[in-house]
Amino acid sequence: MLRREVKRTLRVVVQTLVAPTVSAALYIFIFGTVIGSRISDFAGVPYIRFVFPGVLMLSIINASFASASSALYFMRFTRGIEEILITPFSYLEMLIGFVGSAVVRALMVAFLILFVGLGFGAVSLVHPLGFVFYVSAISAIFAMLGIVVALWAESFEQLQVLNTFFITPMTYLGGIFYSITMLPPLAASITRFNPFFYFANGIRSSMIGYTEADPTLGIVIISTLVIGLGILVTQLFKRGWKIRS
Repeated sequence: MLRREVKRTLRVVVQTLVAPTVSAALYIFIFGTVIGSRISDFAGVPYIRFVFPGVLMLSIINASFASASSALYFMRFTRGIEEILITPFSYLEMLIGFVGSAVVRALMVAFLILFVGLGFGAVSLVHPLGFVFYVSAISAIFAMLGIVVALWAESFEQLQVLNTFFITPMTYLGGIFYSITMLPPLAASITRFNPFFYFANGIRSSMIGYTEADPTLGIVIISTLVIGLGILVTQLFKRGWKIRS
């Protein structure tokens, strides 16, 4: 399953890898170069380096969510999921197949964006292993959310509901382009209840060493979501929700 999904990603490389890289390059140019040139250094680093981890996070979220949701939805739509169900795969292996391929795609996107960021002087990696951990864990979370949506959706329009009305707004309100120190006290306190804030903070801390939240709390939140969603998706597979006629 993992090999097949990776091959599917590479068959449409312009859509899956080139498009998010180009979009990220535009974000970096506008927010980092154009706007950033008018903002003084923040947290001891140029603004472009502060904002770059948020741009990268936005790209890996979209990549992992789209990978898992589209793969499973089209399997449901074409009845290809039945081939998976009659194979001797365990439900955990099904989960690993879908999520693993989404994580691989997100990592490829992340490293392509890092390469682009080098050209803008936006890249630094204080904790490379921490960076890989955060990218992998965050992409796993959104891959599993993509699986849940793909099981629920009955149309292509519904496939984008969560992304449009929840993921995108929560991402932009999670401090990807700004520091919560710029917010009024009430808004900053509310932001701390947004899990996306801890996603962005984790990637930022691994890249530039700057953190606005307790790293341990962030790891606990991310790990809890990975485990909780993993159990949820495995149970949905086990019950055959929307995949067994």
